Amino acid sequence: MALLPTNLRQWLSQYEEPVAVAPGVFFVFKNKDTEQSFLEQRYRHRSVNRLSSRIPKPTQAEKQKAFYEQHQAVLDALWQCWLALARPPLESEFSESEQIIEIFTTWKRGLNFLQRYHGDEALKLAFDARQDDLRVYFAMRLFEQKRIYRKLPEGLQRDVKAFFNTYKGAQEEGKKLLFSAGNSENIYAACQQAFADGYGYLDEEAALTLHTSLVSYLSPVLRVYIACATQLYGDITSVDLVKIHSLTGKLSLMIYDDFEDQALPRMVERIKIRLFDQRLEFYSYGDEFTPPYLYLKSRFINQDFPHYDQQVAFDKALASIESLDLSGYGMPADDFDDQLYKLWLEVDGFELKSSSRLPNLDDPCGKYHRFRDFIECGETQAKTGLANLPKQLESYNALVKLAVNIIDPVMDYFGGIELTYGFCSQELAKQIPARIAPNLDQHASHELNTRGNPICKRLGAACDFIVPDESMLEVAQWIVENTPFDRLYFYGDDLPIHVSYGKEHNRSIVVMKVAVSGRLYPVVTKREDFCLFNSPS
Repeated sequence: MALLPTNLRQWLSQYEEPVAVAPGVFFVFKNKDTEQSFLEQRYRHRSVNRLSSRIPKPTQAEKQKAFYEQHQAVLDALWQCWLALARPPLESEFSESEQIIEIFTTWKRGLNFLQRYHGDEALKLAFDARQDDLRVYFAMRLFEQKRIYRKLPEGLQRDVKAFFNTYKGAQEEGKKLLFSAGNSENIYAACQQAFADGYGYLDEEAALTLHTSLVSYLSPVLRVYIACATQLYGDITSVDLVKIHSLTGKLSLMIYDDFEDQALPRMVERIKIRLFDQRLEFYSYGDEFTPPYLYLKSRFINQDFPHYDQQVAFDKALASIESLDLSGYGMPADDFDDQLYKLWLEVDGFELKSSSRLPNLDDPCGKYHRFRDFIECGETQAKTGLANLPKQLESYNALVKLAVNIIDPVMDYFGGIELTYGFCSQELAKQIPARIAPNLDQHASHELNTRGNPICKRLGAACDFIVPDESMLEVAQWIVENTPFDRLYFYGDDLPIHVSYGKEHNRSIVVMKVAVSGRLYPVVTKREDFCLFNSPS
């Protein structure tokens, strides 16, 4: 917590009313016109230059279009000047006015041509946006009652006349806006509208959080609320996120480590501001407090932000993992890292990938098993004592996906299981009789043959298991209805089932029947038919 900016401001105020530009940093202006221009620029809408791009240009006659293209450079410059001012520019406000008069003979004819060519809609958007900027400016002048000016700069005088007719009218508009910002119901409604318009995220506590690059797009009442709260802090573009507590009269500013280029940036500083007494509280994260992750960052930015599409894809992948609790502020960073470790996942840039590290056999593989459990299981492995270790990193990753997507849900529902056959290396396969099919059954996972090709082109991973004291038909039917399995082989109500998880997600169901000769033969079965089977009584 730090209150030093207040003390510094009080000391400076003995000589000249200062302007806060950063924590503990103030400007003092010798020239009052310069000071007013600086403050007015602070509340200027920053997206004016983009307004014209939103409105498709009306179709023009070929002659008019050719004329415009002939003088496009100077006409485009004048149009941008007009949009920036949001009112018809004077000759003295455009550096190439002589060229315009040379083309059109009079200044007014040049403006009329531009207006006909581009239409009125962009001008209306620019006018409304600039009027809002000025309302914010005059609201903040009233809020800072100690800052008194005897006259307005010439450009601001023209703006007042164009947008409010009189100086008194501008003051009245600013006063209405300032009082409106002091009403929590207005702030709450404005936060709801901003969220509906796609700016930021509104949480269950009615707090709106968004990136500071979006503040200029907010309604005037929210911009005034933020400006009033940050009078001591200064320019908020130095922080990453701003959080408007619409019901409590507070504002939070958050700074993250490399916010733009990290899918999961970590908070390094948080500043809480109480609007009613301008009290600032600083909280730092690092040695004493573990920096928390910012989860689902795409909620707080928009499509213009760098890496937006990648961030959206990353957030969707993260949110799809049920064991990750991202509600509220999300999981503590250490718990999140531990859970990713157990899921054998890692963050690589803006991608959530399978882990790139080789595990120990006793590392977790899903919630209930270790890698050892899927590798050292089955009669032949127990007899031979073969290490049966995967040589391909992706085989380990496939075992984790099998555990997380199939085995863990089964155990959550039915309880303990007994693994009877899991991963099968080439060495182990040589010791097993001909009743196996390594090129089809997916027990070889992502292992390669002597030619460097996958032993089983289906890839993925598979295991056989039985649930003691349960109908294996009911277990198999539950898997079919509730998991994204690839292939399932059903041998009988009291026998282990074979199930795999792979990239094809084929959801193929095979019932093994007994022929008259006593040999087994496969029957591919539709899901709806298989789920109608009845367990023997």
